[in-house]
Amino acid sequence: MSVVNGESASHPTLIGSVQRALRLLEAVGAHPGGAPAKQLARETGLPLPTTYHLLRTLTHEGYLHREQGVFVLGTAAEAIGRAGAGRRQRAQISEALAVAGRELSAAVYFAVYREGEVEVVAVTDDPERPPVEEWVDFRTTAHAHAMGQCLLAQLDEASRKEHLARYPVQSITPFSVRTEDDLLHRLDTVRRGQVAYERQEYALGTVCAAIPIQVGAAAAALAISLPADELHRLRSVTDRLRKMAEATLTTLAFSISI
Repeated sequence: MSVVNGESASHPTLIGSVQRALRLLEAVGAHPGGAPAKQLARETGLPLPTTYHLLRTLTHEGYLHREQGVFVLGTAAEAIGRAGAGRRQRAQISEALAVAGRELSAAVYFAVYREGEVEVVAVTDDPERPPVEEWVDFRTTAHAHAMGQCLLAQLDEASRKEHLARYPVQSITPFSVRTEDDLLHRLDTVRRGQVAYERQEYALGTVCAAIPIQVGAAAAALAISLPADELHRLRSVTDRLRKMAEATLTTLAFSISI
């Protein structure tokens, strides 16, 4: 029988105190209104002294909180739950984008503007339709790509001005907008048409489009990219993306952005 770091490969050493603490967390989580120590001891089958010791430790670490004689989940445990929920939601939207990408035969992206930065939340990963390689940080080049332009167009004037003060307009390719005035004129067009089209401004050989989506107060966008020789498909694919967003993608995007 092989042994790794002193443990049997088929019978790894289990830490009993960790197991007991996890059982207590599960028991507390089953009582939204909280439960007293004696009840938790009965439900977990733990000795009362052990239960008290673990409850004190978990409370000290922020995983539990005691109020009016009962124990409820604390901020640390809630943060773990939120992180897990966030991963599940991101997995859901990644799958939804993958479906859209296959139907559109395009790379598909979902991005939000959060805390002053462009954040690409999810992107398809199809070798048949690979996404644009991030050769210059998407956060610093929002002026040069469709999803960034779409997000900037949704900001109020003060937020947009502050963003451009941190990340000035600069040419990324020979096709990029060259001045802030050029960009602001472009953003006016994006706001009127509710779509941003970009042709080789961020990456040579690639054309992109992005549409704004409603996710509460957050600025968000869905985007697509195609090889430049498929420019003739860009508008029709964008229209199809908009219909998909209205049908299913916006709901998933909202759950991710909040």
